[in-house]
Amino acid sequence: MAIENGSAFLLKIGDGAAPPAYATVAGLRTTQLSVNGEAVNVTTKDSGGWRELLSGAGVRSVSVSAAGIFTGSAAEARLRGHALSGAIDDYELSFESGDRLRGHFLVTRLDYAGDYNGERNYTLSLESSGPVVSL
Repeated sequence: MAIENGSAFLLKIGDGAAPPAYATVAGLRTTQLSVNGEAVNVTTKDSGGWRELLSGAGVRSVSVSAAGIFTGSAAEARLRGHALSGAIDDYELSFESGDRLRGHFLVTRLDYAGDYNGERNYTLSLESSGPVVSL
């Protein structure tokens, strides 16, 4: 597997249309993706002392966090609006290899910070709602 550039790991937000067109949330400097799974234990006395898990069961989720420089783009404004309203929208994560993940996400955190005479930056967190599919 080839090494991929972090700058090619992009967070995109849908435009609300059906089907959605996606715009890159501009100014991102770091992006992180976590796929989480909750196991369902089906161990019985017949398991021979070993834990057994039920395949395909449990709760799966995807968490995304990112940080960047505020640029005032339309995609950032849409994301901020969703953070304030609690709206769930379509998001896409794209990678240098061409792989993409799409799903519905809720903005669970949006922080802005800035220094005097410095750029305004932000951090954000998204949590999946429903299935996240690989394209």
